[in-house]
Amino acid sequence: MPTYVVRARDAKGNPVRRKINAETPVDARTTLRSQGLFVQELTEDRNLLDTLKATDMKELGTMMAKVTVKDKAVFSRQFAALVNSGVALVRGLGILADQCPNPKLKKALLGISADVQQGTNLSEAMRKHPNCFDGLYVSMVQAGEVGGVLDDVLNRLSKLLEDIARLQNQIKSAMAYPVTVGIIAVLVFLGMTIFLLPIFAGIFNELDADLPAFTQFMMNISDFLRTPIYMITFIVALFLLVFAIGQYYKTPSGRMNLDRLMLKLPLFGELIQKSSTARFCRTFGALSKSGVPILTSLEIVRDTAGNAVISSAVDEARKEVQSGGMISLALQRERVFPIMAIQMINIGEETGEIDQMLMKVADFYEDEVEQAVKALTSIMEPIMIVFLGGMVGSILVAMYLPMFAVMDKIK
Repeated sequence: MPTYVVRARDAKGNPVRRKINAETPVDARTTLRSQGLFVQELTEDRNLLDTLKATDMKELGTMMAKVTVKDKAVFSRQFAALVNSGVALVRGLGILADQCPNPKLKKALLGISADVQQGTNLSEAMRKHPNCFDGLYVSMVQAGEVGGVLDDVLNRLSKLLEDIARLQNQIKSAMAYPVTVGIIAVLVFLGMTIFLLPIFAGIFNELDADLPAFTQFMMNISDFLRTPIYMITFIVALFLLVFAIGQYYKTPSGRMNLDRLMLKLPLFGELIQKSSTARFCRTFGALSKSGVPILTSLEIVRDTAGNAVISSAVDEARKEVQSGGMISLALQRERVFPIMAIQMINIGEETGEIDQMLMKVADFYEDEVEQAVKALTSIMEPIMIVFLGGMVGSILVAMYLPMFAVMDKIK
């Protein structure tokens, strides 16, 4: 009779590991279920040591995995379809856990299923897994449970997450080209400076040629890059600078100052502002439409803004609403969002249809982001070509300038 290694949870949710003898995996699961255990993993014990090693490696993979926005969007749409079809929550979670490719999300779904089976609300069970389901997700699920429209809320969530993922991909595509060309330019510059310039330096020394100032400057850079102690010092200094900026960004004032600087960057600042506006309106509108209280919605949007300046403006709006004021007036005072967005939000407040107006604003600024990305890409292409040509050309100029001096001597 085969032996199986089991990883399960008991009635209190505590992890349990044991071995069990059974004819088939189905028999093993049935026996364990009768003992009040919720099976998470069942593997045949051909070699216990190898199984334990494999399990440990799997646990490491689970810890290293990251739940992306796309993962949550796919799960939300599939879960909504199951709930709408009348499938029980526990069974639906089990089905989705079995086919989930992300190990971290899979583990979270198994834990949530075990908690729901014991009588815990779905939103409360999700709240125990903040690495997979943030406050935005949990609050919308909770509103869906209270209102009895969980399938509608899950569909709304999947649409929201898909829109957020699309925005992120648009910004990444705008950054991909300049970053790639910049890396290539730096590598070409380093290669020519370290390996090509020294060859010409030897030739110039043999000809006893007087080096122009620019050529001497480039030769000094070459010597610096080829000296190990200088290079190590430079790399360490660069690492310390990046570390210092990272530590400064972790402070409230540092994050506020750097995020404000990001909004003022040429070319990229406007793109960041438009994408933040679209995300704020889409998230706030989805929360309001799902029945989440407005103050709670503003707290969630504040925490998920991704920019300290935007978060501060949203927090001021929350305080304004708490004291009986209007969101649009607070946002207008902060001067963070575009005037058009604020005016449309103001109209939504006056007509009592703020959730619909927020969705229209989000649609508009998502289109604006798409157009801005296309414009930014078209602008960055010639700039990066000139940058790459300038770096390579500077080395070529440094190599050819002494040749003119040598030709003058020969004449």
